[in-house]
Amino acid sequence: MNASTTATRLPWHAVPEPIRRTFERHLGAPVVEAVTQPGGFSPGAAVRLRLADGRRAFAKAVGPEPNPLSADIYRSEMRIAAALPVDVPAPRLLASLDSGGWVAMLFEDVDGLPPANPWRTDELRRVLNALTQLADTLTPCPIAAPTAEQSCGDQFQGWRRLVAARDTGADDLAGLDAWAARHLDALADLEVLWPSAIEGNSLLHGDIRADNLLLTTDEVMVVDWPWAFVGAAWFDLLQMLPSVRMQGGPPPEQVFTAHPVAQDADPAAVTTVLAALTGYFICQSRQPEPPGLPKLRAFQAAQGQAALEWLRTRTAWT
Repeated sequence: MNASTTATRLPWHAVPEPIRRTFERHLGAPVVEAVTQPGGFSPGAAVRLRLADGRRAFAKAVGPEPNPLSADIYRSEMRIAAALPVDVPAPRLLASLDSGGWVAMLFEDVDGLPPANPWRTDELRRVLNALTQLADTLTPCPIAAPTAEQSCGDQFQGWRRLVAARDTGADDLAGLDAWAARHLDALADLEVLWPSAIEGNSLLHGDIRADNLLLTTDEVMVVDWPWAFVGAAWFDLLQMLPSVRMQGGPPPEQVFTAHPVAQDADPAAVTTVLAALTGYFICQSRQPEPPGLPKLRAFQAAQGQAALEWLRTRTAWT
């Protein structure tokens, strides 16, 4: 699945005029072109701006509709983006607004493109090298950020929620992978252990995938940081690999075990966290589509299947 087809973006002209004019004043020149950027799952505006004097910037903005949760996600991103050290390969936040239910951010523009879909070997190698550098830069965590349990505690209960839904009759588990259905109770028991398994002192992006990466001539820039939290340095690699696999990349196990950030990872901890991540994808994919995000569940289902394939390898459960 191509992540670039998942979002229905708000056009720049639909962003409230006071926000647009405030950003123009900050930039010191009027906007003469606004090109919507595809990718991601936010229903908000995401546009590359060209100014009358030829300079460029990147803006994103979201209001209370159609998805009421999006504004809070942007607020989280605004806090993290403002605090990131300058040596992190991420666009610099230039200005932000939070007014009347709208949240908007203005970033420096990055002249780059997401990785190709399907993944190319050379581009994957660049991204994997960048993850090593990112872990080095962000260990120990240089800013105030939530713990893993604060950030993911509500999300990483997927197998337990499926057990509860099965037991109450709310979900007959139709369509659930046969291996997962057979081991559902064991997966729920394993999932419980994830908070201690993910402990660490690195700042993690928490949502690295192709549409959150921009490849420039000489850098790999990581964008969209609302989910950042503190945890084990190897989590960003683990979390990214199911999406790489579903978009034509190699089996996650061979990539993970060969990567420098995973060399000191406890195998049992990795399997536990992978189980929690997989349960999240699988359980979420069975929920109704959220407002304004019509293709999110299909994307989660595809990631879940790739993660489940990997989890079967790691557990060796028959």
